[in-house]
Amino acid sequence: MSLTMTLPIHTPVLFNETLEALQVQPGKHYVDCTLGSGGHAKAILEMIQPNGQLLGIDADPEAIEIARTRLAKYTDSTIIVNDNFANLENICRENNFFPVHGILFDLGISSMQLDIAERGFSFQREGPLDMRFNPTQELTADNIVNTFPEDKLGQLIRTYGEERHSQRIARYITKSRPISSTLQLARIIEKAIGSRRGRIHPATKTFLALRIAVNRELENLATALKQTINCLDHGGRLVVISYHSLEDRLVKQFMTRETKGCLCPPSAPVCQCGHTPRLKIISRKVVAPSLNETKSNPRSRSAKLRVAERH
Repeated sequence: MSLTMTLPIHTPVLFNETLEALQVQPGKHYVDCTLGSGGHAKAILEMIQPNGQLLGIDADPEAIEIARTRLAKYTDSTIIVNDNFANLENICRENNFFPVHGILFDLGISSMQLDIAERGFSFQREGPLDMRFNPTQELTADNIVNTFPEDKLGQLIRTYGEERHSQRIARYITKSRPISSTLQLARIIEKAIGSRRGRIHPATKTFLALRIAVNRELENLATALKQTINCLDHGGRLVVISYHSLEDRLVKQFMTRETKGCLCPPSAPVCQCGHTPRLKIISRKVVAPSLNETKSNPRSRSAKLRVAERH
């Protein structure tokens, strides 16, 4: 991307709340595990001058290109890596990025990815059944939609999309194969369970489930969260913004677990796990967008921010 090219407008969700939770300070080291188009990262870079460093990670090469352009002013303070955050600890070690004073995850999909029809994320735009964050990986939504057995497809939609009509949708999908586009799939789902009720499109949960499965989002998040403990300096902050219940539950459970000592079953006569508290939860109440933010940026309405501090 040329420096003269117009960059997409990007409004980071929970912008001020995120910076406050991270306790961004000059001269410190921060990791943005979901760099995206660089909105949060740019603000962090402005606040860590002089001598601070930001490590930005994203699995999407298109996002990396946009972020490089947006953050060009801070080249000497920025390390940008095109990789999955599931490799967080190795990325930090390879770049000698220690100690880390704050780690940010802004999960889910960006507006930029949704708005590009060719990426196949949106049920409102005609595009291929792709949905990959990293276009070099083999598994696509097309593979799942057109090859998974009906029972496996239904289970996937139920588990990841929390869709109560999962088996009916799976049956309609398998009977309609081959399916080649996002709008075709959306029409099949609408035929299976009826038209829109309220503001939620009938295809929303199925598309979410397919995206999560294609990109192994929950597995990669669980892997990355475990690695944050080894990367964070004592007193460093872990901040996670999630957008649906499965992500938020996983984050909450991880943070809660890491505040505890022994994790052995109550029936164990003595502790054998040797686990010690490694995190302190900063706010028990989840942070949500203000009414003004949800009005100006409707895609923020499901966002939940959780923050913990390394012991």
